Amino acid sequence: MEPRAKLWLEQDGKLVLSDYRVRLLQLIDETGSLADAAAAMQLSYRRAWGKVREIEQNLGVKLVESAAGGAGGGGSRLTPDGRRLVARYRRFQDAVAHDLGDEFRRAFGA
Repeated sequence: MEPRAKLWLEQDGKLVLSDYRVRLLQLIDETGSLADAAAAMQLSYRRAWGKVREIEQNLGVKLVESAAGGAGGGGSRLTPDGRRLVARYRRFQDAVAHDLGDEFRRAFGA
């Protein structure tokens, strides 16, 4: 057996962050493209953009900057606040996974 946990963060009763949402933000940062991040997660562009706007609205922080296409090409990237948020969530996620493993071993002697 192995323990598993799903994490999410709420603010004022609204879902703000989850593994799924942070993965979307991380893919935007890695690919430089909202469209590519959406495709990697098998989401429509519209749904992915809606998730980003929802996170930003619920947090009151701009997380993604986008530039329109054209001769130089467009793209999307995380703002410094967006990068900090992803990094903090990942650190939190790692700490929870570590503690979960410790508690699992204590409870089940595994």
